[in-house]
Amino acid sequence: MTEPTPQSGPPEQRRSGFQIGRVFGFPLRLSGSWLLMALVITFWYGEVIGERLDLHGAARFLAGLGFVACLLLSVLLHELGHAVTARRHGIGVKGITLDLLGGYTEFEHDSPRAGVEFTTAIAGPVVSALVGVGSVVAAVLLPDGTVADQIAFQLAVCNLIVAVYNALPGWPLDGGRALRALVWAVRGDRDAGLLVAGWSGRVVAVATAVIAALLYGTGWYTWWGLLFGLFVAYSIWQGAAGAVLTARVRRRYPLVDPVALAKPLYAVPAGTSLAEADRRAEAEGRAACLLGVTDPDGRLIALVVPDAAAAVPPARRPWVTVETVARGIAAVARIPASARGADVIKLLRGDPAAPYLVVDGEDVVGVLTAMDVVQVLDPATLKAAPAKQTGI
Repeated sequence: MTEPTPQSGPPEQRRSGFQIGRVFGFPLRLSGSWLLMALVITFWYGEVIGERLDLHGAARFLAGLGFVACLLLSVLLHELGHAVTARRHGIGVKGITLDLLGGYTEFEHDSPRAGVEFTTAIAGPVVSALVGVGSVVAAVLLPDGTVADQIAFQLAVCNLIVAVYNALPGWPLDGGRALRALVWAVRGDRDAGLLVAGWSGRVVAVATAVIAALLYGTGWYTWWGLLFGLFVAYSIWQGAAGAVLTARVRRRYPLVDPVALAKPLYAVPAGTSLAEADRRAEAEGRAACLLGVTDPDGRLIALVVPDAAAAVPPARRPWVTVETVARGIAAVARIPASARGADVIKLLRGDPAAPYLVVDGEDVVGVLTAMDVVQVLDPATLKAAPAKQTGI
């Protein structure tokens, strides 16, 4: 499967396991889950082929190990299909990781065009299909009743199943990415394609679980096969649900206007008491604004921390100056007033309540937090779990 990092927002670090080297310049990693699966397959297949060919002792283990090595190579070739195709289209590849469900290729960013997305996505299943066909030919040509013949036959079955299943039109399978590309090409909307592929992925996940249960009920699957099928279905459902959520959020990107979302500032000179600052703001109809602190030249030098100011008892507010409950702006990040949508989201990092100065040149327009943006992208998030605006 392919795994592009979203074009906006913090990169999703899915990397796990340890790097074992590079293939064609691509970092290659093995996860702990793959090692566990390899160990299980080695002994399981060793027992199967041992019974079939009357192998004993170390011969069974070596046969199982040989099958795992060939399976590992097959998965790697599948992922290289994605990686090499992506590189030919100018898309950077962060690396290839082999894990419990096979593997994934992590890209630096999404495809720039629908056609590139389609070819990059479908390259993996095409490679698996070619490996499957090649394994069929090898199984026919090799002498019957040999370890090599049995491994070739099993590889043919595995790769053809992978090619067909991965080509199903449901996110996060390769076929789901191809479906996104097709919808994108027809409608001119990448996120519409992601939404369709995400819902289709949910259908594939449910179908996978139902088929696994039916195969178990009819005796074609053991309990191990049932559990693995349900695990695959769950993983696909999770990926599909994430795609649907991402598509819905991205559709709201045009609403992210930092000027419209920023809380306005009402600035008072340093030395002003909290009570006097409150009185002035109330008199000018600016009571809802955040308080700022200016130097003698009128330059903004600090922002009053709302929670700290609110904690000062009314009796002490005439004696506590604004700068004593304020934080300097030297380390406060800035967001240009002209930024919109994804460009704003890229600038938001760290504490969701941390302040960002929205600036138009040298002028401060207001103060924005990540939670202000979240409320626009997904209002239900704040309704379900309102965040405390510690701010500044």
